[in-house]
Amino acid sequence: MNIKLSQIKINQPIFIGLLFICLGFLQSCYSFTGSSLTDEKTVQINEFPNNAALVNPALAQQFSTDIQNRFLQRTTLKGTKENPDILIEGEITDYSISPTTISSTTTSNNVGGVVQESQNKLTITVKVHYENKIHPDSSFDRTYSDEAVFNSSLSQSDIEASQVKIVTDRIINKIFNDIVANW
Repeated sequence: MNIKLSQIKINQPIFIGLLFICLGFLQSCYSFTGSSLTDEKTVQINEFPNNAALVNPALAQQFSTDIQNRFLQRTTLKGTKENPDILIEGEITDYSISPTTISSTTTSNNVGGVVQESQNKLTITVKVHYENKIHPDSSFDRTYSDEAVFNSSLSQSDIEASQVKIVTDRIINKIFNDIVANW
């Protein structure tokens, strides 16, 4: 018996209804928005001072604002300055730009010479103290570090505008996941 798909007639309203019922059932089975922070209601996130040898003047304020926004926007926690359930604080301990490689990519310059492109690496390291007063066994002190490799032709302002944001976002993701997802 050969049945072609075009021969099967489906009542469209019934099909759409069944589709919504199936999707509703699947949604009730599992949710990806779970959090290990179930009893905690308030959070205090102190400023992260930049104590690195090389100081990016905007880094401390930007990092502190970004981590506060991440927790306040993606959790049900409320910010407070008095007796928080969760305290997050720390410091930026390293901000460095170092040469990493001379790439095999070559370009010709305007005088007929060949120039090899080089790359630099931005590394940022942050020490974090996390204190959970509701579940003290979840508290920790950890160091987070990440890096971004970029073309050495980028200016200092380009590095600070793009690469710093990439690295700090990665670090904040790691901190957030360790605290909220408790993975």
